[in-house]
Amino acid sequence: MFSYRHAFHAGNHADVLKHATLISVLRYMTEKPVPLTVVDTHAGAGLYRLDGDAAATSGEVEEGLQKLRSHLAQLPSPPSPLIQDYLDLVGGFNRDGSGRIYPGSPFISQRLLRESDKLKLFELHPTDTRLLEQHVAQLKAGRQVAVLREDGFEGLKKFLPPPSRRALVMMDPSYEIKSDYAKVAATIQDALKRFATGSYMVWYPVIPRPEAHDLPRRLKTLATQAQKPWLHATLTIKSGKQSVVPSGLLDGAKPQRPGLPGSGVFLIQPPYTLKAQLQEALPQLVSLLGQDRSAAFTLESGG
Repeated sequence: MFSYRHAFHAGNHADVLKHATLISVLRYMTEKPVPLTVVDTHAGAGLYRLDGDAAATSGEVEEGLQKLRSHLAQLPSPPSPLIQDYLDLVGGFNRDGSGRIYPGSPFISQRLLRESDKLKLFELHPTDTRLLEQHVAQLKAGRQVAVLREDGFEGLKKFLPPPSRRALVMMDPSYEIKSDYAKVAATIQDALKRFATGSYMVWYPVIPRPEAHDLPRRLKTLATQAQKPWLHATLTIKSGKQSVVPSGLLDGAKPQRPGLPGSGVFLIQPPYTLKAQLQEALPQLVSLLGQDRSAAFTLESGG
C-alpha cells in the first residue's frame, strides 16, 4: 500500500485542477473572521522538487504546470482569475524564478491560512511522513500545523466538529487500491453525520474503472440525502487509450505519454462563487492542456 509517491505526479494536470480549486475555496473561506480548521487526509510530502529524479522519471509536470505556463500566451484573452491566482501562488514558492519547487495541498493551505486557523495533516507513507515533518518544521508555524502519521480516513473523526464549527476537509487518496473509493464515500457519509455544516472536497481520477465512475454518483447521493449543495467538475486532457495519435489528426501530434487522462473534484457545500470561476477557467484549461480530441471538461451542481 506504500508504492504511491506523489513526487512522481507533482504539478501534473490533476494538480492544476485540484490546487486551483483549493485556492479558490480557501480564499473564500478565510474571508470570514471565525477561525477555520483544514484537515488534509492524505497530505503527501508537502513540497516537491520539479527538477528531481521523480519528476524527471514521470514527465507529468510537462502535461500540467509547465505546459500551462508555456502556452499561456496562446489564449485569445487573459487567463481567468482562478488560473492566474494558481500560477501566482505556485510562483510565490519560487522567488528566485527557478520554478523548481511545487507546493502540495498542505503548503498551499498553510500559505493561505491566518494565524488563528489550524491545519491537520495526515500521512501514512513512512518516507513522505518524514519529509512532511521536515518541511513543516521549516515553516516555524508552531501549533498551527499538526502532522499525524495515521490513517486519514479514521483520524479525521477526532477533529469533527472543530471548536470553531468551521472546517474544510480535503480528501485525495492515491486510489492505488480499489477499496479507497468505498472508503472515501463511507468517510464522507460519516463526516456529514458528525459535522453537517462542514465543507468537503474530494479529488478522484477519471479512469475506466467502475469504482471511479461510481464515486461522484455516490457523493451526489450523500449530498442530496444530507440536503447540502454540491459541485462536480472534471478535466480530461487526452484519451484514456494509450496510443499514438494518427499522423495528420493534430498539428505537431506526438505519441501520448502513459498516465492519467483526467481527474475530477467533488465539493459538498462549496463557495457560491466557485461555479462561475470554474465555468470561466475550465475551457481555458482544456485549450491549454488538451492533447487530443478527447480533451473536455464537465461542470455540474445541485442542491
